[in-house]
Amino acid sequence: MEIFIGLLIIALGSFGQSSSYVPITKVRGWSWENFWMVQGLFAWLVFPLLGALAAVPEGSTLVGLLGEGGALRAIVYGALWGVGGLTFGLSMRYLGVALGQSISLGTCSAFGTLLPALFAGTDLLHGTGLTLLLGVCVTLAGIFVIGYAGSLRAATMSEEEKRAAIRDFALTKGLAVALLAGVMSACFALGLDAGAPIKAAAAERGADPLVAGLPVILLVTLGGWVTNAAYCLYQNVRNHTGREYLHTPLCTWINNLLFCALAGGLWYSQFFGLEVGKSFLTASPLLEAFSWSILMSLNVLFSNLWGILLKEWRGCSSRTRATLAAGIAVLLFSIFFPSLFQ
Repeated sequence: MEIFIGLLIIALGSFGQSSSYVPITKVRGWSWENFWMVQGLFAWLVFPLLGALAAVPEGSTLVGLLGEGGALRAIVYGALWGVGGLTFGLSMRYLGVALGQSISLGTCSAFGTLLPALFAGTDLLHGTGLTLLLGVCVTLAGIFVIGYAGSLRAATMSEEEKRAAIRDFALTKGLAVALLAGVMSACFALGLDAGAPIKAAAAERGADPLVAGLPVILLVTLGGWVTNAAYCLYQNVRNHTGREYLHTPLCTWINNLLFCALAGGLWYSQFFGLEVGKSFLTASPLLEAFSWSILMSLNVLFSNLWGILLKEWRGCSSRTRATLAAGIAVLLFSIFFPSLFQ
């Protein structure tokens, strides 16, 4: 029952993340770099800070916890992850919610699961390590099938249909950006591992095990915020879009701020859910190690469901839709794959 609850919590967080790009469609009058900056303020600073403060045990301070070791490495990994987060947003722009998240998160799933295991000295050819490797292969198979469905869609749709579904659709550029996003985004998992001493210290001082890891998330997202904010400011100067902040009507400003805050909160829910959900998986070390891949698989699953609802797959052939359904089925299987070896 605890394992089921843990997986359910991770799934709820995943649904929040996969829904986070929907509110952005309601932003009006701002260029990409402006709404990305503002939603990132909430996603990577405001909500992570609130979560970290909620995890501070009585008699301790957040600054004291962050000084327990690993903070700088967590921030550096966060800055590298920020490159992935930045290009992740661009992958949505060029490929749409469904295909963009599928390719990015699939790559992120593989590297984010296997790299921490390799750094910990896990043998990927035997025992638990082999199960992790096989699980990642199943996940990547699902991603490959969904990616193939995306290529079928691109081949059968006219340019007008592509632009109607995704305004800036560009398959080749989008795939390159999405792959880069996935590789760099895996640094988030490495950042969480780097901050393990902080999580351990919080737990030792009496923090609720459900939220003991939230201060580490703040460090990783802080590094990501620096990378993304620097790029957005560069784009403001290059494209002369900084003036949009000053010349936007008040009602539009309020509208944009609220929807960016909603997007940021939904995005943060995935890692809040991951940390809380993992605390229910301690009885199964294999599932706990595979939790990152589970989160990414669920993100892909829910993002494709949103893609269907947003009509990004309209005009596709029955073959394309069947391929997409097959890829989703493989992803669902990948979530439960590790439990077969318990």
